[in-house]
Amino acid sequence: MHPSDNFAHDTESGRAAAGATDQGAHQPVVVGAIPARYGSTRLAAKALLPICGRPMIEHVFWRAAAAPGLARVVVLTDDERIADAVVRFGGAVEMTPTACASGTDRIAWAARDWEDADAIVNIQGDEPLIDPAAVGQVATHLVAHPDEEMVTLAGAADDEDLANPNVVKVVRDSGGYALYFSRSPLPYPRHPGLAPTWRHLGIYGYRRATLLRLAALPPCDLERAESLEQLRALYYGIRLRVLPTTAVSRGVDTAEDLAAVETTLCAEPFAFPFPAVSLPTPRK
Repeated sequence: MHPSDNFAHDTESGRAAAGATDQGAHQPVVVGAIPARYGSTRLAAKALLPICGRPMIEHVFWRAAAAPGLARVVVLTDDERIADAVVRFGGAVEMTPTACASGTDRIAWAARDWEDADAIVNIQGDEPLIDPAAVGQVATHLVAHPDEEMVTLAGAADDEDLANPNVVKVVRDSGGYALYFSRSPLPYPRHPGLAPTWRHLGIYGYRRATLLRLAALPPCDLERAESLEQLRALYYGIRLRVLPTTAVSRGVDTAEDLAAVETTLCAEPFAFPFPAVSLPTPRK
């Protein structure tokens, strides 16, 4: 039996057991989706770069698979090299068109055929330190609050985050919904200490219908100006719930990021379900 068959069997068994205890009631299906592309302007082929003997995408996949509340996890890519790597380590993968301009577009394209899915969690493919509990927080919130269209996470930011354009900041309204996201200091500290500063974590959960609607909408000028896709949701009136979290994650955009993440992961190894397979030499 292939390793992915074991994972699928365990997942199906868990869903069957849950359904049995709920007297046949509908169990919401939440799918974890990991968009991954081969090209990168700052770090080529980063999805396949080895970290402690395993490709980056494998770290992300199995951490996501350990999250509570997900029925299944799938990698979405347009590159056979990434697809081959996922199959080798026992993960699930679907091919998507190269024309998909963003991770959201890639997930929406695949989600058109996921008729069983009630909701989808978008998990960044370049965050090998992703906390399964953070992914689970989004998934379980979607199940518990079926009236909410979209949800994400944010943690406390520090002074260094405020000035860093690579750290996205968010401000919330009194109900915990996003008012705005920005790479600039937000809120501007004209009177420091009066309002909290939130650092956005790039995990999103959507109702399937909301995701398909969002991907069909044209980009807005705010989104283009900040290079932040989530501003499209706010611009078109989609309420985005921002949940507080203590989780910390670090994306990999540079060789320095990769080295720092590898140091952390090798010092605190994750309990992978299967032994590492040999890493193939990437094809040109």
